[in-house]
Amino acid sequence: MSTGWGWIMLVASGVVDVAWALATKKADGFRDAGWTLMSLLLLALFVGLLTKALQVLPVGTAYAVWTGIGAVGSVGAGILLFGEPADAIRLLFVVVTVVGIIGLKVAS
Repeated sequence: MSTGWGWIMLVASGVVDVAWALATKKADGFRDAGWTLMSLLLLALFVGLLTKALQVLPVGTAYAVWTGIGAVGSVGAGILLFGEPADAIRLLFVVVTVVGIIGLKVAS
């Protein structure tokens, strides 16, 4: 697999990670069987994609980028879907995270 495909798989894994976080929240402490099953399926999918991506990408950069995608995506989803706060300081640190992700990608 090429590094280009590795990055595509890594980004896909990050997006699935956000979906997993949302499904896990909706699972309500695993009391909702349907959302619990969805959570477990998404978990397996994002780990599989991440594992494949790490075959060709540098682990430090890839893991940092993947974590950033999950963090920024989860914050955004929380704001949009669950009414979580979108105050200036919170959004500032989202921007800082994105700048860090871009910096790591460029540096690799």
